[in-house]
Amino acid sequence: MNSILKQVARRVALIASLLAGGAGLAVAHHSFAAFDITTQKDVTGTVKKFDWTNPHTWVWIDVANDHGGVDTWGFEGMSPNFLARRGWNRTTLKPGDKLTVTFRPMKNGDKGGMWVTGKRPDGEVLLMGGAITDP
Repeated sequence: MNSILKQVARRVALIASLLAGGAGLAVAHHSFAAFDITTQKDVTGTVKKFDWTNPHTWVWIDVANDHGGVDTWGFEGMSPNFLARRGWNRTTLKPGDKLTVTFRPMKNGDKGGMWVTGKRPDGEVLLMGGAITDP
C-alpha cells in the first residue's frame, strides 16, 4: 500500500509541475516587460505593412529621420480576433496610409513599442484596446 501512495504522490507532483510550467508560458506571453508602460510617445509616418497575424498584430511605419532618410518603426497590437470584434480587419491599415501613432516605447530604445492609438490625417482615431461599445 505504501508503494501505491508513493506512485500517486509522484504522479500528482508531475502533473502539478506540468501545469505550473504551462501557466508560466501563458503569463510570459502576455508580459509587458519590454515596454515602458509609464510613458507614451507619438510618431508620425506612413504605413509600410500591417501584419494581421496571431498571436499579435504588428504595424510597420516608415518615419522620416534627421538624416533625410526613413526609419521603420514596429508597433505591437492586439490579436486579430480581438480587433475584429472592434471593427478592424486586415485592410484597416494599408501601405501608404498616413498615421500618427501614440505608443508605449521599448525599454531598450528600439524604434517601436506597444500601440496605444493611431490617428489618421482626417482625425479618425484607431483604438486597439478598450471595451466594446454598443452604438
